[in-house]
Amino acid sequence: MKGLRWTTAGESHGKALVGILEGMPAGLALDLARVDGELARRQGGYGRGGRMKIETDRAELLSGVRAGLTLGAPLALLVPNRDQTIERLPVPDNPRPGHADLAGCQRLGVADPRAVLERASARETTMRVALGALARQLLEAVDVELFAHLVELGGVAVRPDAWESAGARRAELRAGSEFYCLDPGREPELRARVDAARDARDTLGGIFEVRVLGLPPGLGHYATPSERLGARLGGALFSIPAMKGVEFGLGFETARRAGSEAHDAIVPPAEAPHSGSARWGRFARATNRAGGLEGGMTTGEELVVRVAMKPIPTLRAGLPSLTFGTGEPVQATYQRSDVTSVPAASVVGEAVLALELASALLERFPAASVAELRAGLARWADSIRDL
Repeated sequence: MKGLRWTTAGESHGKALVGILEGMPAGLALDLARVDGELARRQGGYGRGGRMKIETDRAELLSGVRAGLTLGAPLALLVPNRDQTIERLPVPDNPRPGHADLAGCQRLGVADPRAVLERASARETTMRVALGALARQLLEAVDVELFAHLVELGGVAVRPDAWESAGARRAELRAGSEFYCLDPGREPELRARVDAARDARDTLGGIFEVRVLGLPPGLGHYATPSERLGARLGGALFSIPAMKGVEFGLGFETARRAGSEAHDAIVPPAEAPHSGSARWGRFARATNRAGGLEGGMTTGEELVVRVAMKPIPTLRAGLPSLTFGTGEPVQATYQRSDVTSVPAASVVGEAVLALELASALLERFPAASVAELRAGLARWADSIRDL
């Protein structure tokens, strides 16, 4: 199995974050301003904390490009940290509930939460967003679009038809929203909910949705468990700190329905003119209850995935904990944090999905160059139209 391979390195308060992306085809014109734009989106959203006022993330491309085009060689990115205080910060004498502190210390056999939290920090997702922004540009080169938006925060949900109602104004509405949502009428209530949590020295979780348009059917695999795309995408999303639930399409609602109301009928394209799968041949889906995935593979419909994020566990009021030395009950150490970062998490969700989907695309259509990728995809599309 080939495709994309990537890794990140760096600590929350270290010198920098570093990322390497292998497997990108040659000939892709990269727009680094768009990478910085995604990094800025990750730092945005109502309810963010003090760290966002310190860092202004910018990515430096160190390798893999000549004259603005990818060479087919590994791409290396660097994002410097302004807050390079890892050697001066104190070591907490107690683990914080909800974080990796205690389990990490038990794993290492040390009473040093900083040895754990510097890497376990969500700061690491900065580099994933940068790498995902590169993978996203590859997907866009073959007309695949990713779009994330907030659907619920602290129990306040946007209107159920926000995606459909937004239509062609989706990008405009999200750009103008402090919560990256598509329901302007809900913004005052969302803002009030965050303000109330801040006043109570508490935090909030929520749910975001990612839609992916333009995916061809058949990405992923049905034969090998590890290659089933639902498992891969779910694993990628669960790898983001604080994510507690992932569902595709109707998700858990499917379990409450009869089979006749849970699956997507296969019909001629003329009977489903707005179906994404209609463009790929003589078979279309009447609905998209599966969320664009069946049998571990894409169906050609929109990929629809929702992700639940828990409230940030660093509370100003502090949760009960115990000291390492004496086991004395204390309030957990407070470190600078957000009231909520669900809008920012949606940007990370887009990024990890872009990386995984671009990899699946290259596995299905191996290519040394972007031109070869486009040609291979076009040949395959022609071959299945009369299936």
